[in-house]
Amino acid sequence: MTALPRRSHSQNQPAPRWVTLATRSLLLTLVALSLLAGITGGLLRAGVASPVLADLAWPGHAALSHAALMICGFLGTVIGIERAVAVKLRTAFLAPLASGAGGALLLLGQVDLGAWLGVGAAAIFTAVNIVIVRRQSAAHTWLLLVAAGAWLAGNLLFATGRGSGATLPWWFAFLVMTIAAERLEMTRLMRRRPAAELSLQAVLATLLAGAAWSALAPVTGGLLYGAALVLLALWLAAYDIARHTVRAHGLSRYMAVCLLGGYAWLAVAGVAWAATSLGLPLRDAALHALGLGFIVSMMMGHAPVILPAIARVKLQFGSFFYLPLALLHVSLFLRLVGGLSGGPLRSAGASLNAVAIALFAVTIAGAAIAWRINHGRPGALLNRKTDR
Repeated sequence: MTALPRRSHSQNQPAPRWVTLATRSLLLTLVALSLLAGITGGLLRAGVASPVLADLAWPGHAALSHAALMICGFLGTVIGIERAVAVKLRTAFLAPLASGAGGALLLLGQVDLGAWLGVGAAAIFTAVNIVIVRRQSAAHTWLLLVAAGAWLAGNLLFATGRGSGATLPWWFAFLVMTIAAERLEMTRLMRRRPAAELSLQAVLATLLAGAAWSALAPVTGGLLYGAALVLLALWLAAYDIARHTVRAHGLSRYMAVCLLGGYAWLAVAGVAWAATSLGLPLRDAALHALGLGFIVSMMMGHAPVILPAIARVKLQFGSFFYLPLALLHVSLFLRLVGGLSGGPLRSAGASLNAVAIALFAVTIAGAAIAWRINHGRPGALLNRKTDR
């Protein structure tokens, strides 16, 4: 067994406070920039025009780089931050810094430089995951490493312009496999049949094969990819702990509702992805059932647990968390129905998708404020009681 590498003395020393604050502020700015620009670009692609943006250059760049901004600039940066916090190495923060900066360059129209920064980010991120595997060799850590490799493959295709039809499959494979690894870790203590983990590996191998074949044989690759998404949705619905915790209360139930709803959209995305490869006009359904219905649902479900861990922000959970989740699902259904009918429903649904994400951000901010009010310093609470 290979010995784990020891961190250097400089890695163990805490960074000066101003460096920590500056890095956090920069990362937060880059994440927010990619998210807002990605949403703006998505609205423009869905036909939602704004006279205010008509004379500006960056909305056009955002529309052209919508997928890269959302997947690499936003989600890749957020996942990179989460992994850097987990591994506790300052150099690991170079990955989210690079992916966030790459998103900013895409917004400025510097596509080549932004794309190659994304390659660098994914390469560093892969190295970080190698460190994690060396520290803890487990099924979910190996799966996280493979997911990082998928992001690197997608970024290389994007930067070189080769096999552009496979870029999105590799990018989505990165996100889907990251989520699958996290769910595998969460359910590792559940009793499962011995074949369950092997079947998951087979499904994810099919997903990777579909991504690889998408550049060479789009029809075959698309069918394999779509089938893998459907099979993964069935596996998660059958083996995830969410099917038990949905009968619980509070945060546990909310997370389960997010997860199970996301699995339903994952199955829809798989069917639509396969149908698109056969020539049916369901590309928007495939991409957004996966990107919004599955991935954003997972983000909404995990945020109340992940944010306190990585941002040291405590949240007051309440039933108000269900409002942006419900709006997301209803607006996505409206968007996909509008895409089939060809009417204005698609633009309306896309606008409400953006509102749902914005409302979720407001919900998180409100939950943080509510926690501070309800769980302030004991001394402050005592003083308030004394004043009464």
